[in-house]
Parts: sequence; structure tokens; C-alpha cells
Amino acid sequence: MDFELSKEQEMIRREVRKFAKKEIQPLAAALDEKEEFSPELTKKMGEIGLFGMFVSEMYGGQAMDYLSYIIAVEEIARVDGSQAATIAAGNSLGIGPLYYFGNESQKKKYLPKLCAGEGLWGFGLTEPTAGSDAGGSKTTAVQDGDDWVINGSKIFITNAACSMTLGVTVQTVTGSRPSGKPEYTCFIVEPDTPGFKAVPMHKKMMWRSSNTAELYFDKVRVPGENMLGQKGDGFHQMLKTLDGGRLSIGAMGLGGAQGAYELALKYAKERRQFDQPISKFQAVAFKLADCAMEIECARNLLYKACWLRNQNKPFAKEAAMGKLYCSEAMGRVVDRAVQIHGGYGLMKEYDVERFYRDQKLLDIGEGTSEIQRLVISRHIGC
Repeated sequence: MDFELSKEQEMIRREVRKFAKKEIQPLAAALDEKEEFSPELTKKMGEIGLFGMFVSEMYGGQAMDYLSYIIAVEEIARVDGSQAATIAAGNSLGIGPLYYFGNESQKKKYLPKLCAGEGLWGFGLTEPTAGSDAGGSKTTAVQDGDDWVINGSKIFITNAACSMTLGVTVQTVTGSRPSGKPEYTCFIVEPDTPGFKAVPMHKKMMWRSSNTAELYFDKVRVPGENMLGQKGDGFHQMLKTLDGGRLSIGAMGLGGAQGAYELALKYAKERRQFDQPISKFQAVAFKLADCAMEIECARNLLYKACWLRNQNKPFAKEAAMGKLYCSEAMGRVVDRAVQIHGGYGLMKEYDVERFYRDQKLLDIGEGTSEIQRLVISRHIGC
């Protein structure tokens, strides 16, 4: 087995780390405090090629492998979860469905701007009454001549209500299958479509400088050409999208754990008690050792899932495992990191406090930890 990254992947890690430290780190705490999405930072991330990394060059992408993209998300998350969320959702949930399921006309119309970081795209799946039960969607689309009329709402949709939003992909119910189960179809909806409203959500505990929205569809009429793929393909598209999205959420957990660990290690070496650095005390040293071990395990699991995806091998089980383990490993790491900081770890002046808050979304978004365990249990034959 070869655990070596390619020279290109090492370069991506180095350059994205440098960018995150220079451009994001100085602004992260202030943006979090003000709960402010930054178009300027987003465009800068686009300028260095962080959008459309796995997309073909013919649509404006970078044509890189999926692990390279995951490394980039990891390095952004090492500094700030909010900006990593913008990148992860912008690629896996925004660009991904258009690239993998869109027709040529749709790809040529939307992907170049999205891959250049000139705009963002939302993926409308979660609803007020349909979260873990994604099949419980109630948003409908009814055909009227050559058009479709959409009614319903979505919630907790990333990148869907900011000045850079170019549109959303929305999953709808378009009828019933012979089995009696709902038939799902996805449609493209642009921001200025009559009856469509996107409202930013505020007062979040975490990812406070990431854009999150509620979406409302009141007799929203879209042409038939806005259908993504074929009628009835929506559920399949959703599952495939979430498989890839889980890898990027895993990368956020991995990167966040790495960042929190490094903050704790630095603090432990500088903080002195009883005439020596607290890192010399076994109680602290063992916490740091456990952090280092879990991060190493998380990285190996997540990278294996990416390798499987790159090799066009089945990776759904490993994606669920990677997302679950990386998310929960970050939870354990940030808990130890705050404990090592003591009272200072509870203060906003210390970045570890923000890492502690940002972690919790990882246990919930892109399928809760409970849903990941359900997915894994089905793959192992339970």
C-alpha cells in the first residue's frame, strides 16, 4: 500500500495552508462575532482554484482527483469551519449535482462561473419536517404544460441566500412510483424567479460566517429545461450527492481536529504551572497523545474512502464511516483542547472556543451520526 501523497497533492496542502493562514485566519474571529458572510474571501478562494477542483477543464474546473479537493477542505477547516463550509457545500452540494447530473446546456450555463468562484449554488434537500428522513420531503412540483410549478419550503441550506448565490437545486415530489412510494425530481431555480424567496438564517451557534438559508417556493414556475436529469431521478441524485458530501464533511472534521490539536499543543507548551510547561504533566500529555492518535486514524480512514472514489470503486460505506469518525473524533479533540486551555478555552479571544462550537454541526449535517451508523449497518448486512 502506498501512503505517499503526490507532489501535486503536497503542493495543494502547502499552498492552501499558506492561503488560509494569511487570508482567513486574521478575519475568522471577527466574521464569526459579526455573523458576517464574506464575498471577498469567497472570491479569493475562487481565485486560487478552490471551487470546481474535481470538474473537467472544459467547464472551468481544475480536473483534479477527489483527494486533492478533500485536502483543500481539510486545510481551510484547520483554520476556520465557516469558510470550509462555504467550500465544501459550494463544491459537493452546489457544483457536484450540476456537474454529474446536468445536461450540456446546464453545465455550460452555470459551471464556469461557479468554478471560478464568481457565484455560489445551494442544494435544497432538508425541510422543516424532513431531515434524517430525506424521503419525507413535502415540496412538490406539478407539471403545467411545458412548465413545472413548485410549492413548499427548505431549511438549513448553505450558500443559498447571499449576494453571490446564482441559484439552487431543489428536490421535489413529482408523483408516486408503482410501489406507492413518492417519486422525486430535482429542478434548477434561479434567485429572481417569481414566487421564490431565500431568507438568511441568523443566531447560529456555529459556522456563523457561512451563509445558511430558508427557502420558500410559492407557485414557482420553472421551464421543463430546468429539470436536472430525468423525471424521477431525484432520490438517486440525492444519495449520490450525499456520498460525496460526506467526504467533505469528514474533511472538515479532520481539519478542525488538526487545528484544535495544534492550538492545544502550542498552549500546553507555553502555559506554565508549578514551574514547568503543562505539556510536561502526564494528564495533559496523554490528552495530546490521544488527539494525535485519533487524527492519524481519521486521516487514514478518510483518505482511503477518497482513494476508493478515485478508483471508481464502491465507497458509500467508507464515506459514511469517514464522515462519522472524523466528525466525532473532532468532538473528542476539541473537548480535550478546551480542557487543556482551562478557563481561557471558554473565552472568545481564544480560537479553540470557536472550534468547539463549530464541531457540533458535523454530528448533524450531511446525515446525523445516527444516520451514518444506520447506513454502515445496512452495508454490513444488519
